Order: sequence, then C-alpha cells, then structure tokens
Amino acid sequence: MRLDKGLKRNINTVLVLAFIAGLLFLFAKPDYRQGEPSLRGTAEKDFPLVIEGKPTRLSDLKGKVVLLNFWATWCPPCVDEAPSLNALQKRIAPLGGTVLGVSVDDDQEAYQEFIKHYELSFPTFRDTTKQIPLMYGTTMYPDTYVIDRNGKLDRKIVGPQDWSSPEMTQYLDKLLAAK
Repeated sequence: MRLDKGLKRNINTVLVLAFIAGLLFLFAKPDYRQGEPSLRGTAEKDFPLVIEGKPTRLSDLKGKVVLLNFWATWCPPCVDEAPSLNALQKRIAPLGGTVLGVSVDDDQEAYQEFIKHYELSFPTFRDTTKQIPLMYGTTMYPDTYVIDRNGKLDRKIVGPQDWSSPEMTQYLDKLLAAK
C-alpha cells in the first residue's frame, strides 16, 4: 500500500511538531536539570566579593552550607523566589548555612531598591561584569548552586524553588547536619 504525497507530508509535519513540542516541554520545565550529578563533589569556583562593605571571598564561607543564588531584578522568577530565599536564610543561618545572592544587575538603583523592597535578609553582591555566573555555567536566572561545608558543589538547581517544600527541607537538613 502506497501513501499519497499529501498524507506523507501531513504525517511528517505532525511528527516534527510533536518532536519540537517535546523539546519545548523539557526545556521550559524549571527542574529539568535539577541536581546535575556531574557537579557533585567538584570544588567551588572561588571569587572575590564585597558583603556589607567588606571585601571577602566565597572560600571564606568554608565550613558553612552555602546556597549560591544567581538572580536579577528584571527576572520575574527571581522576584517570585525572593520571599522563599528570605525564609530559607532565617531557617538555615542558625544551623550553619547561608544564602549568598549574586545579582547580575547593571542598574545600581534597581538593585538597591529590590533589596530594600523585598527586605533581603541574606548577603548579596552585585556582579556587573557577569563573569561569576559565567564561571559557574549559569545561563538562566535564577540559578542556585548548593555548596557543602567542605567547599564542594553538591547540587545545581535551575529555576525558582519553594525552599520550604518538604523535599528541599529534607535535603538541606541532611546537608546541614553533616559535619
């Protein structure tokens, strides 16, 4: 049995559209790369920063569990995630953890207004060169790297999170309990 050209073309079109739709679904889903295992155990990429007017380095936070969060004021998911990160900072700080925000904003005023408006309780730093996120391989915002107490990457989390979810709470509690 031979298919006519029109039917063959329609079948091919449907197959191509289904393939494209599948790819779009995979890449639009915020957790498609959650916990990239290839990163686990690699050393953090150290960089200088200024927190509360004091020069420091990421490596100075060794001994703490650090959630290195790349964000921007112009990023709607980053805006949505800010309250959850604030709550997370309040919960993990007494346990030896910290959220460290790195903003890629060019606009100093927008950056300062965001911090004030959302009452960010975690340390944050503005990297106008955008070299720090590039060094980590960040291409989407927000993007969070979980660094253990030994300065080793444990997990990369792409997209906004509910940091109070049972899964995240359990995961972070286990990491915070490790000495």
